[in-house]
Amino acid sequence: MCFIAVIGMEEKFKYFDSLLNSAEEYSKTSIELIKLKTVDKVADGTSSLVAYAAVVIALVLFFITLNFGVALWLGTIMGGSYLGFFMVAGFYALVAIILFIFRNKWIKKPLNDSMINQMLN
Repeated sequence: MCFIAVIGMEEKFKYFDSLLNSAEEYSKTSIELIKLKTVDKVADGTSSLVAYAAVVIALVLFFITLNFGVALWLGTIMGGSYLGFFMVAGFYALVAIILFIFRNKWIKKPLNDSMINQMLN
């Protein structure tokens, strides 16, 4: 009778050990999956940021060249190149004031929403 109780106890320990090993493997796999998902999100965000930065740099160079051209053209029309540059500067001052007034609605909120959607999807 004592021998049968020992066999039953050994089987219980074997099942418990198997269950413990399965739980350990599950936790290791879960942690590895979280790491891989994190790496994927960081890589996706970084690559998107670099791609957008390249486009922004190209657009900035384009607009700088365009602004010099417009300022020189306006200066020629108005009789002095400095007047063209003042007109372009005044235009950008007006744009900056408008952007400052609507910065939360036009810039901050859409950017926050975009970043949250990027992280959660």
